[in-house]
Amino acid sequence: MHRPPITRTTLVAVLLALLTLTVTAALLLPTPHHGTAARPACTGRTLASWSVDPGPTRAFAHYGDDGSRTDGWTGGDGTHSVRLPDGRTLWLFSDTFLDRVHPPPNPQGAPHRWRTTENGGTPFLRHNSLVVTDRSGTPERTLTGGGATAPGPFFPDAPGGGWRWPVHATVEPRAPGAAEQVVRVLLWNRAPGTGPWIFGAPHGTEVATLSLPDLRLTSITPVVDQSTVTDPARRVLYGTSLVRDGDWSYVFGGDDPPSTPADSGYLARVPTGRLADRAAWRFWDGAHWQPDAGRAVPVLRGAGRRGVGSAFTVVRDHGTWVLFTMDTPAGGAAGLRTITGYWSCSPQGPWHGPVGRITPPRPAGPDPHHVVVYNPQAHPEFTTDAGLLLSYDVNWLGPPGTAADPVVNGDVELYRPRFLRARLAPVGR
Repeated sequence: MHRPPITRTTLVAVLLALLTLTVTAALLLPTPHHGTAARPACTGRTLASWSVDPGPTRAFAHYGDDGSRTDGWTGGDGTHSVRLPDGRTLWLFSDTFLDRVHPPPNPQGAPHRWRTTENGGTPFLRHNSLVVTDRSGTPERTLTGGGATAPGPFFPDAPGGGWRWPVHATVEPRAPGAAEQVVRVLLWNRAPGTGPWIFGAPHGTEVATLSLPDLRLTSITPVVDQSTVTDPARRVLYGTSLVRDGDWSYVFGGDDPPSTPADSGYLARVPTGRLADRAAWRFWDGAHWQPDAGRAVPVLRGAGRRGVGSAFTVVRDHGTWVLFTMDTPAGGAAGLRTITGYWSCSPQGPWHGPVGRITPPRPAGPDPHHVVVYNPQAHPEFTTDAGLLLSYDVNWLGPPGTAADPVVNGDVELYRPRFLRARLAPVGR
């Protein structure tokens, strides 16, 4: 059969039709995000329900109450954790109590386990310690610095009289692509201060490197120096939370203005394997990632009912970024009673909230009105069907000028972490 010749006009029409079909098909296909697999859809998440998880609470209480030890952890705050490659978990604490715990009654006749000083020493180890738990979650040893007769902080005090508080930790390659894994620990370097800075004026953020599997401290590297910022209230310390996402570690931090109950949250990111490399850090300035920490702007600004506490935590849940913090904008005692949350579709925001509230249980103590909770921290490596494991610290905050040590030594439950399971659900359900 004779076919008519293809004219130039017909050829152009056919090509245009094919191009139209190709473009239409491309628009209908889902767009992958940084790879071939599309990310889960982002929806608002809120605290739906929660329950007490007595297991980890009892494990640390049993370890701390072991009267056969006088050089191990018996209490602490600033609770962070990181799962090690061999299945153990490394727990990082800030201020720490050591020495011996005795059964009740305490010297005041109250039915509390109590802590005492041995051989004229001090039961309080300022600044930091580490506790290693085995694969079952049972604490097995305490890591400190100094010697057996004079233990000191695991991360030694900074030169010039400052000290170091460990915050978030992660396991990453010693260098990008390296086979050797190390533990990186973010440290807050604080300098001695007075007035509103009695707990130390912010000085900068450092990264400590620990070898594996022996957990030996091999280096401490400054990564974000804030000493040149004249006003301490405007200095930002990074590391209250770290979330790994793809090839990046997103590191959250905050300022600490003493005149307001709410802090502002900030954000940096670092390529995996380069957390201890200052040149690799980039800071969010509201529009771009750039190397000057001084140009960072808040991703969650503390104002009105919004803001974060001095320590907060961030996790990923069903494609959504979720932040937990004390409900500090409430102010006063309410800000040290309840935990609330925020959510976002990206680490740099916008952050929506506050949404949801948790009022976790507190030990009664000798003066329940002054017992406070603070520093909520997520431990996603322990997530189960029961929910996300969330810890919070407990302390006694008496009237100004009243020493807390006699109270927390008289009832050791007042300075130990407690744990609960938080379950999240879409906003509006």
